[in-house]
Amino acid sequence: MHGPNPDTRFPFEGSKEIVFLKAVVTRPSIEVGEFSYYHDAVEPERFEETCVLYHFDFMGDRLVIGRFCAIASRVQFIMNGANHEMGRLSTFPFEIFGAGWEQGFDFADHATGSRGDTTVGHDVWIGREATILPGVTIGHGAVIGARAVVGSDVPAYAIVVGNPARVIGYRHDAATRSKLLEIAWWDWPIERITAALPILRSGDVAALARLAPHAAPNHTA
Repeated sequence: MHGPNPDTRFPFEGSKEIVFLKAVVTRPSIEVGEFSYYHDAVEPERFEETCVLYHFDFMGDRLVIGRFCAIASRVQFIMNGANHEMGRLSTFPFEIFGAGWEQGFDFADHATGSRGDTTVGHDVWIGREATILPGVTIGHGAVIGARAVVGSDVPAYAIVVGNPARVIGYRHDAATRSKLLEIAWWDWPIERITAALPILRSGDVAALARLAPHAAPNHTA
C-alpha cells in the first residue's frame, strides 16, 4: 500500500469535510499538486468558488499550489482581478458595468497592473481564514497563521502571523532548511515517501537524506 489515491474527492471514508483539491479543481488557471487538501464543514468541494476570489480569465493570472499542502476552512486567495487602477483620476471600474461605459476601454489594460501568479510551495500549512493577496509566493514548508493577511513573499519554512503577516520564526534552523530544500522529498515517488514516513514524522534530516536519490532536484522558492 502506498497511501490514498490522490484523485479521490473525499479521502476520509464517511466524511465530506475534507477534499483532495486535485480532484475538485476544474479551472485551467488553478494548478494543485497531489495530496493537497482543503477542509471545510460546508461544501469543501466548492473551493474554487468560495476560496479563490476575483479570478477573471482576462487577467491571465494563475494560482499554483504544490503537493502535500494543508489548507484550513475559509482561506481566501485574492487574485489580481480584485485590484483597482489607482493611476486614474477615479478608481471606480466604470467599464465592467457595460451599458455604454465599456466603450473605448480595452480590458487588456487591467492586466497591466497584475502582480503575477500566486504560488504556494510544497508542504505548506495555511491556517483558518488566512488571506493571501495577489502575486504572493509562499515558500516550501511555510506555516501561515490563522487570519493572517499575507501581502508579500514568505520564505521557505517561515512561520508568519498577523495583519500584515510578519515572520515570527522558522520551523527549522538554517542548515536543516537548506538540507530539506536540497532533498525535496515532495518530488519523490510515492513509494519512497511512504517508506520514509517514520523519518518524516521525526526531526532527523540526516536520516531522510540517506533515503534521497542522488539527483534530487533543488528547490529554493
